[in-house]
Order: sequence, then structure tokens, then C-alpha cells
Amino acid sequence: MRTHASLISKLKAKRILVTGGAGFIGSHIVDLLLEQGKQVHVLDNLSSGRLANLETAQESPNFHFFQGDLLDFKDTSRALEGCELVFHLAANPQVRTGITNPELHFQQNVVTTFQLLEVIRQTKTVKGLVFTSSSTIYGDAQLLPTPEDYGPIKPMSMYGAAKLASEGLISSYAHTHGFRAVICRLANIIGPRAKIGVVRDFIDKLHKTPNRLEILGDGTQTKSYLYVSECIECLILCYALTQRQVEIFNVGSEDRTSVKEIAQIVTEVMGLADVELQYSGGVDGGRGWKGDVKQMLLDISRLKELGWNPRYTSAQAVRATAEAFLEEFSTIYDSGL
Repeated sequence: MRTHASLISKLKAKRILVTGGAGFIGSHIVDLLLEQGKQVHVLDNLSSGRLANLETAQESPNFHFFQGDLLDFKDTSRALEGCELVFHLAANPQVRTGITNPELHFQQNVVTTFQLLEVIRQTKTVKGLVFTSSSTIYGDAQLLPTPEDYGPIKPMSMYGAAKLASEGLISSYAHTHGFRAVICRLANIIGPRAKIGVVRDFIDKLHKTPNRLEILGDGTQTKSYLYVSECIECLILCYALTQRQVEIFNVGSEDRTSVKEIAQIVTEVMGLADVELQYSGGVDGGRGWKGDVKQMLLDISRLKELGWNPRYTSAQAVRATAEAFLEEFSTIYDSGL
């Protein structure tokens, strides 16, 4: 596997925009790019991102933060000025929000992408774009592991539909206006700084009720999990080592783990014994909620052809995440806040 430095050296862009760069995955990309001497712009409206995630980045003279919204043409134009490459991560990450407020996903995940592409089209300085799509676009895939050319694609959630719509917009703009685009369909990405997700949810619940854990669904939901440091390696690698106008890659681990197994790992890491696991039963055959994909495993053969292999299994990524969360939030928990 190539080092971070050798990979980033292949990113010829000197100035890079990270949309949603104050968020979970985005802030990790920002840190890595700055470590390797890149000039980094971040555009974030802080609706889900946190300035605390950029604490280290703000110490760098190569870092510039723009608080603004992709829906605002002026905000986006200002942040994009002089940038040759964009990592587009800004999105509403709450999958379940689409049940009660589908327009929010449409505005924050589709319209924002369109607005960004319009600014790129008009400024003409951007040579490439990396987009974080999602495994949820596949819906209930009948083929596991699921390859990139699987079809027909039938997303089950508004979040998955919005990501798929954004993929189509990006592909059309890239072909029409001559920049390169890499679309990365991410599995469940976990690790420090994540505000949402099953591992953090379980830790928060067990802090409040150490003897009982409510689990949405029937516990047999089984999915692939990837640690955030490995994810950002892949995002950079997929762009640095490819040349075609539009590339699509699955990004995940090679195995999966169940919600029940995640609960067992979290309780073990927290040092809890005799925890009663209470299952909600779920909907539609044990799903956690409407639109929840019950079984997911991505085929990452194309990614491995670039020379990358995951270092963690899904269970190891879960354990590392739980340990990181406990360390990160120990002060908060100890103070009772």
C-alpha cells in the first residue's frame, strides 16, 4: 500500500475545497491534506459539522474556513476561488429524516450538488471532483457482495435516492464540461468525530441505562463497516490513481457484522456485564426503520485492483470506534453532562 504522502503527491491540485469539511469524514480529509502541505478551503454551514473537528486544521496557515451554504451561489463561489479539486461531502446524513421530511434530503443532498456543479461550470478552474455517495443507492440488492455494475438500482430511502440523483448530475456535468469525477459508494463509515451511527447510539443508551439496551429491528441486520482512516485513504487513492472521465468505486470492508454483534462488542468495551438486549422488532421483516437496508456487503474488487486492502474487519472497526468514543467522551460522561 502506498503511503499517504505518495498518494497525495499525485494530487496535482495545490488548492482543494472540501464541502462539509467540518463534518465527520470531511474533517479527517482536511487534516490529512494539510499534513501533506496542500492549501485547503472548507465550506460548511455547521448544520451537522462542528468547528471543534477543525481545531488542529485552524492552526495551519494553509487552511481557510468559509461558513456558508452550498445553496448560496456567492458562498460557494467564494470558497471555490482558485481551487482545482473538490471533495464533495456536504450532505444531510440523517437517513431516517427522509421518512418525515423528504424535501430536506432533496434540498441538502440533491440541490446542493446541482448548485456546486453550476459554480464549477461557470468558474472553470476545477479539474476534478470526488463525491461521497452511499451503499444505500443499491437498496435491497439481490447479489452480495454487490458490484458497481449491479442493477437495476432501486434505493429504498430518500437518502439513497438523493445520492443516486447526485451521481447522475455529477456524471453528466463531468462529461459535458470536461472535468474528472470519482464517485465513491461508501459502506458504513465509523470512527472518532462521528455524531451519529449505531456505535455511538449504543454507547449513549448504555450510559443512561447500563443494564438494558434497546436495539431497533430484530438484531439480524448485517452490514459492512469501515474505519474512517481507511475511508479517506480510498477517497484519495481512487482519484489519484485513475484517469477516466467518470469513475465509480465501492468503498468498504470485505466482511460484515450484525447489529447484535455490535451490541456485544460495545458492552464488552464499556466493561458491562449482563446487559439485557431489547429488540424493537422493527418493520418490514426486522428492519430498524422504513427504508433501512437489512443486508449490505459491497464488492470492492475494483478498489483492490488499485493496490488497496482493508486492514480492519468490520468487527475490528467497530471495536476501535467504541474505544475511541469512550476516550473522546469520557470527560463528558464523568461530569454527568
